[in-house]
Amino acid sequence: MQKILVSFLVFFFFQTISAQGLEPVELNKEWLASIEKLAPSKPTIATIIKKKILVFSKATGFDHWTIPHNSEMLKILAKKTGVFEIHVKYDIEQFERKNLKQYDAVIFNNCNPSGPDRDLFADLLKQNTSLSDVEIEQIAPEYETNMMNYVKKGGGLMILHGAITVQNNSQAFSQMTGGSFDYHPKQQEIHVKEVDNNHPMVKAFKGKGLTHVDEPYFFKNAYFDYNFKPLLYMEVDKIQGKKEEVDEKIIYVSWIKRFGKGRVFYSSPSHNAQSMANPELLQYFLDGMQYVVGDLKCDDSPMKKP
Repeated sequence: MQKILVSFLVFFFFQTISAQGLEPVELNKEWLASIEKLAPSKPTIATIIKKKILVFSKATGFDHWTIPHNSEMLKILAKKTGVFEIHVKYDIEQFERKNLKQYDAVIFNNCNPSGPDRDLFADLLKQNTSLSDVEIEQIAPEYETNMMNYVKKGGGLMILHGAITVQNNSQAFSQMTGGSFDYHPKQQEIHVKEVDNNHPMVKAFKGKGLTHVDEPYFFKNAYFDYNFKPLLYMEVDKIQGKKEEVDEKIIYVSWIKRFGKGRVFYSSPSHNAQSMANPELLQYFLDGMQYVVGDLKCDDSPMKKP
């Protein structure tokens, strides 16, 4: 009887997690100390010169509670390994051409814009200027062009989770990032797996993938060009709550790709700071940072369409 009760409670617990997601974690000294302990102490690729990285962390739409946790996690990775200089910023002036030139890479930290336009640069202008809607409509595309030219000329871009929506309705931006956000079912336990266990970017997972509670993202637009090197995937038939049946048996949730002379790394994992309790994910983020700045050399050729 006791075993049955325990089994029921465990089942109820995971059903609750699946239905409601995880509660926010307080960003305190204890949490920071736990990440400090779990974070890798040295980079995969040893370097002499520190790379300067802009972590843009301003959301104008859905405000992920994990944004400050991500910022602190990235600062811890930089401090422990000594190969990065992290600058967390929130203002649109960072996307002026002269400012972007300061950085070796940009990290979009869940900087989701509002819907339905899903245009971060227009949103930032609306919030921080007295420009008219007509003026904003003319000026906002300049910031998108600045960002795309920055990557095309050799800058790095790392995109965390919801930031895939930054310019979600722009086909050109989607081609640079590898896709746009479509929708996600409820949060649930997901086992994401490596596409190629031998690829340097996924060595952190040791062939076991990552099991955690997250939002299973589905994508659209340039995603179906498959113009990227996929790294992690989820099995569609294991996902609950899909709004429709899809032909694909797997959905890629993380990838790398070239754009001009620059490099792009996208990771859908994770919506929740609890996922950072997995040291493998911290190592994965560190390797992603080293990839986008050009330190970690690996095969980033696009896959062939299925």
